Amino acid sequence: MTLMMTGYLKRLYNLGARKFLVVGIPAVGCCPFQRNQNKTGGGCKEESNYWSNKYNEGAKSMLQAMKTEFKDVNYAFSDSYNIVLNFIQKPANYGFVEVKAACCGLGNLNADVPCIPISQYCPKRTDHVFWDLFHPTEATVKIFIDIIFDNSQQYVSPVNVRQLLWNRGKKPKPRL
Repeated sequence: MTLMMTGYLKRLYNLGARKFLVVGIPAVGCCPFQRNQNKTGGGCKEESNYWSNKYNEGAKSMLQAMKTEFKDVNYAFSDSYNIVLNFIQKPANYGFVEVKAACCGLGNLNADVPCIPISQYCPKRTDHVFWDLFHPTEATVKIFIDIIFDNSQQYVSPVNVRQLLWNRGKKPKPRL
């Protein structure tokens, strides 16, 4: 997969792109659908999380290799895996109450049936990490964006998105 991504990024480079934001794959094994499929009783599906991590490692290596090959390339890689895992492991830090069940759906963890008009909806969407079987809530996305935009290298590297946009912290000179 990273070989395919390398080809796409090189094509974009040849078209003039010099800055890239690559969003890693989150802990997909912890989404309601995967938890519902897990035979261990609703815990995160470790095999899926293993492959998410492997993909992210490959993507980071690919970006580092691209930076070595093309000195004028700059990038930010978001560690979506650990950001989402942190939401799940320390929900109160982010204002979340429910980390396993979907806000919208039917059945166990609201993950037996996707979000449809007759689905059960949670009373407070901002309490949930997940909206449906797979997707985060708007509250989750807002916090995620804030983290990758302004956070330190703990979750986004080698620079955050603000630094990437503003040439590694230098604000562009106004055009006259």
